Amino acid sequence: MKKKNSFIPYSRHYCDRKDIKNLINALKSNYVSQGPKQKEFANNLRKITKSKYVTVLNSATSALHTACASLGLKKNDILWTVPITWPASANCGLYCGAKIDFVDIDETTYNICTKKLLKKLIYSKKKKILPKILVVVHLAGNPCDLKKIKNLSKKFKFKIIEDASHALGSFYNNMPIGNPKYSDAVVTSFGPLKSITSAEGGAIFTNNKKNYIFNEIFRQSGVQKNKDYFYLKNKSYWWNEQQVLGYNYKLSELHASLGISQLKKLKLFVKKRNKLSEIYEKKLCKKIRFQKSLNKNFISARHIFIIRVNKSLRSKLFNFLIANNIGASVNYIPIYKYPYYKKVVKVNLKHLKESENYYSEAISIPLFYGMTKLEHSRVINVINKFFDKYL
Repeated sequence: MKKKNSFIPYSRHYCDRKDIKNLINALKSNYVSQGPKQKEFANNLRKITKSKYVTVLNSATSALHTACASLGLKKNDILWTVPITWPASANCGLYCGAKIDFVDIDETTYNICTKKLLKKLIYSKKKKILPKILVVVHLAGNPCDLKKIKNLSKKFKFKIIEDASHALGSFYNNMPIGNPKYSDAVVTSFGPLKSITSAEGGAIFTNNKKNYIFNEIFRQSGVQKNKDYFYLKNKSYWWNEQQVLGYNYKLSELHASLGISQLKKLKLFVKKRNKLSEIYEKKLCKKIRFQKSLNKNFISARHIFIIRVNKSLRSKLFNFLIANNIGASVNYIPIYKYPYYKKVVKVNLKHLKESENYYSEAISIPLFYGMTKLEHSRVINVINKFFDKYL
């Protein structure tokens, strides 16, 4: 009997002995929460991104919510984002009571289309329905056109949050994504399949000290413990102040310890992912379309590898991969298609044509640091075999 090939997931985390040792040391320490490791992790992130301030939290979802709150998003304000992203990019607005609307994506980068953004801003200004916050997403780690978006924000008076959940290790020209030079806040994720993992976790990067102080207390139930920032003068050793209505969004020492260890491998992880991606682009069938960068100086962290195929073949290819024991996914279902969002947001699909096209054609195929040459070649061979059969 012919032996069946082992399953290749579309993504997988990677941990080595040093990561495990760091976790064990954290468990043996005097702290499992609210200790020195989360501060060390934040400081290390600050150094590699050259951001002034970093707050680490228990997820990127928490970080997006906190960033919106720090920028003053409130009930009946408006938040815009793209529909091709994880729902958290829009949910953060709903948590604050804001209204949500979507901007279509670019047909080659799969990020926000700046031409369509400008057109929507001009129309919305006339109708007096401009957004307070725009959440831009660096899909798969591919940087958005940040400078152009920043110029639009100055003209139309909106704040910018970068959802860089996929993009730690990416570069916009020579600037590391995470540096908020062109935005009010940058959020990233340390989930299991991201550039690095802390199992679960996220961070907010900002250059605004006031927002940073808010972020620090919002993640710990709104309680301020630093006496330098107390509202009331009280010299009691035990005194602390709840200053805002916050949440328990703290990152544990265990998660931070894993993040510290993983961060040392970030360059290695990104280099391998890019190498594998370049081979895909060279060896996969020429009928496949790939995500494009705006500029040769933009470096993607290559969180996922997205291919576009004719919509008549997409489901067949997806099923063919699964039948051949190869993992695949679709990143992402447009947010407005979810049952919950159908109740809270009305969209005009005429203004979201590229998001519709993308969803009908996109598949994410396996890409991860620990992927072997044999696994990589097998994915290429199976996909090319499919196109030999159907073209």
